Amino acid sequence: MAFFEVVDPIFATYVLGNAPVKEIASGFDWVEGPVWFGDLNCLIFSDIPNNRMYRWIPDVGTSVFRSPSNFSNGNTRDRQGRLVTCEHGGRRVTRTEIDGSITVIADSFEGKRLNSPNDVIVASDGAIWFSDPHYGISMDYEGTKSEQELPCNVYRVDPDGSIKAVLTDFNGPNGLCFSPDEKRLYVADTGRIFTQDTRHIRVFDVGSDWSLSGGDVIHAIAPGCADGMRVDQDGNLWSSAGDGVHCIAPDGRLLGKIFVPQTVSNVCFGGRHKHVLFITASTSVYSIALNRRGC
Repeated sequence: MAFFEVVDPIFATYVLGNAPVKEIASGFDWVEGPVWFGDLNCLIFSDIPNNRMYRWIPDVGTSVFRSPSNFSNGNTRDRQGRLVTCEHGGRRVTRTEIDGSITVIADSFEGKRLNSPNDVIVASDGAIWFSDPHYGISMDYEGTKSEQELPCNVYRVDPDGSIKAVLTDFNGPNGLCFSPDEKRLYVADTGRIFTQDTRHIRVFDVGSDWSLSGGDVIHAIAPGCADGMRVDQDGNLWSSAGDGVHCIAPDGRLLGKIFVPQTVSNVCFGGRHKHVLFITASTSVYSIALNRRGC
């Protein structure tokens, strides 16, 4: 069975026939938040329900990185190479310092507790952007069922520590990423939990002052929905989907699919040339080498 589907001929140049999808770790409950540490040659990812984070090292294997992890979800690195993490349990975004200590970046807005920060990215100016849906407080599986105090927004935390709600018209903001030139911001909306009324990706124009405009729907994943996503060097969007990973052109066209045997939650680029796509999917982590480099 083929492990990919070419929708646009250009996608055939992105995948390699002799580079299959490989399962590199398994035995988890729901994996999320992959982030590659090239300087340490390892992948960090979250197993949300089991309240742990793991480290995978090529030719070595998987070990526990942090337990408990406050039901961590999305992860990224800042401009100094430090780990930035969204925590359902703490209802906060944190940074792991070089010495291992943890700094709280955001846990409230206008005097109210955040919901359950989900995914996070860092802009070139050092500002931290994160989505804050209600998924981690709607039930006990990925955190603790709790009262929702704020709408489901997207926030930006500036380098001086000030926080602003930059997008306030989402039902369930989820994965987010910038285009390579940071002139576009993509945000997935997966809707309210149990209803899942909205499932699409929206795109916003980013001004020179980091202001946002636009917000049109650029693509709707099928089957499944867009959760985590990343862009490659040419601005193509690589998104999670119900049947694998979908590659989407900057104009919203589906270029092709990589099939994965489990429901994909998130992706990131890594490897020696950032040409390997790491994929978290249900109970396992997968990888595939591509003829693409990620940003």
